[in-house]
Amino acid sequence: MKQPFAHPMMPLATHDEAARQNFVADLKIHMEEEVYPANKLVYEHRVRPAFYRRHQRPPRDRHEVRHAMERDPFCQAWSSIARTLQEMLWYNVGETIERQLPDLISRAKVADPIGSLALDGTMSIPRYNAAIDIHCMPGGYGGQVAKDDVFAGALVDRGGYYYVLPFMGYRAHGYTDTARAPYGGAAGYNILRLLREKFPGLKPRRILDMGCGIGRGTFPYVDAFPEAEIHAVDVAAPQVRYGHARAEAFGKRIHFSQQNAERTSFPNGHFDLVVSHGLFHETSGKAVRAIVREIHRLLAPGGVTLHSDPQLGRGLDPHDAYMHDWDTYYNNEPFWGPLHDIPPKQLFGEAGFPADSVIEAWAMIDANGSPAIVPANDHDSRLNRSSLFGARKAL
Repeated sequence: MKQPFAHPMMPLATHDEAARQNFVADLKIHMEEEVYPANKLVYEHRVRPAFYRRHQRPPRDRHEVRHAMERDPFCQAWSSIARTLQEMLWYNVGETIERQLPDLISRAKVADPIGSLALDGTMSIPRYNAAIDIHCMPGGYGGQVAKDDVFAGALVDRGGYYYVLPFMGYRAHGYTDTARAPYGGAAGYNILRLLREKFPGLKPRRILDMGCGIGRGTFPYVDAFPEAEIHAVDVAAPQVRYGHARAEAFGKRIHFSQQNAERTSFPNGHFDLVVSHGLFHETSGKAVRAIVREIHRLLAPGGVTLHSDPQLGRGLDPHDAYMHDWDTYYNNEPFWGPLHDIPPKQLFGEAGFPADSVIEAWAMIDANGSPAIVPANDHDSRLNRSSLFGARKAL
């Protein structure tokens, strides 16, 4: 029976609850391996020829492919199943958490922490996150159902395991370090690989993780830079509450605070390294530009910022780009697709970073099955990579 890595804050399932959660994960695996690959055959042999007959040309981009595929019954069927599975995932995991919620809330109140937690009772979730349930998670990242709530954080922790299980742990995004996978910090390890390659002499005194969620991506930096002061911010109180307790359970000294990454309370030039792990595709086009400007303000001269997000889908053929963009329209990820259309050089350049300092790379699996960092190549793109991008502030 597949189960996520147990730790003192992880909500534990009964036999029947775990069976239902495993059913969802196994059906997701079946869809990934047996159903989704057939979609390209349907496109090549049925949808694209029909489009050509109507327009006397093939589809130009992912948007034209999407409109054409929406009319096909095969696409309608798998898309409906995929959306239903996403909702079933959160519902089944939520049932496990609800049963234990009072105890989880009690456990989250750490008596003698090595890190810290600062909450802002006046803060509201930005509309771009609050208007919908992000990736169909009930209440999104910040929904609260009780006083001192940690439900949404626990949902990310346990639910996140089942979300990535169909991709063979973390392999789909270049994550193969199974010894560390229980911590869920694989994106952080990828950033550290790139950091050591590009900036081997950087020894940050202060590190900031923006949009930290429950701090899964933050853990690797604690181990890599044990002398550094590490901060993690998120707008959602249930995330940082749970994340703080989770970090304490693992003995990780992290300072969590409830803050909006668009405008934080830290002074100018306070950090040597600013990172994020999936933040950019969860924010609006306006907000992401504000965040990068804030990063520039927060970095000390010569400081580095690096970010991990789902593959920036440039260079894919129109059908693969459509498949990669499915979440934008059908899985409550409205900023997933638009992020693909913002070149990192433009995004960081507008915020004041030197153009020649901007980095873009891919995290992938090499021929030996090991994680590797390779230069991004818009002319030879394939799916199942994670994008890493960032820049260095001028001295």
